[in-house]
Amino acid sequence: MWKDMEECQNKLSLVGTETLTDSNAQLSLLIMQVKCLTAELSQWQKETPEIIPLNEEVLVTLGKEEFQKLRHDLELVLSTIQSKNEKLKEDLERIFNELKTKLHDTKEYKEKLLITLSEFLEDHFPLPDRNVKKKKKNIQESTAQLITLHEILEILLNKLFDAPHDPYVKVSDSFWPPYVELLLRNGIALRHPEDPTRIRLEAFHQ
Repeated sequence: MWKDMEECQNKLSLVGTETLTDSNAQLSLLIMQVKCLTAELSQWQKETPEIIPLNEEVLVTLGKEEFQKLRHDLELVLSTIQSKNEKLKEDLERIFNELKTKLHDTKEYKEKLLITLSEFLEDHFPLPDRNVKKKKKNIQESTAQLITLHEILEILLNKLFDAPHDPYVKVSDSFWPPYVELLLRNGIALRHPEDPTRIRLEAFHQ
């Protein structure tokens, strides 16, 4: 209300000391009323408003209508907050369901990939013959513990999906070196930049 009266006061300053004709009688009356309100505004601006606590006496003073209006306003605010909370809850549930769906799709993709990979590797990349005679005994013992290329890739793939923040795997004696070099040479696996004994699967899905 103060802003409205200040705006009226600014308009009055533009009028200046112009002489008003009889046809402007209503405007003259309006200007006089605005001047009175402006004077009252100036008086209110000089005073410091006092915050009155909402105790029982104040409620009685306000009267039944004011109390009902206050109650209505508070109920409206409460209803608005509850509505926003419900919408937020629905949004969170929707996001959660989307994440569950994406996780399920990722697991299905992983299983299909492993099955296809297993069938291909069993046909084209079998283990070296375990019965081949080795010149050194320790090499023969190491060969007896070798795992297939499919198993190596499965280890790398599981590590990539289960721990994407640290997908590197320690190259153990069970990894046949020619298979490790095959993966590295073809860009399927990558060495750790600081530890050459650790490798990871290339993240082709990203």
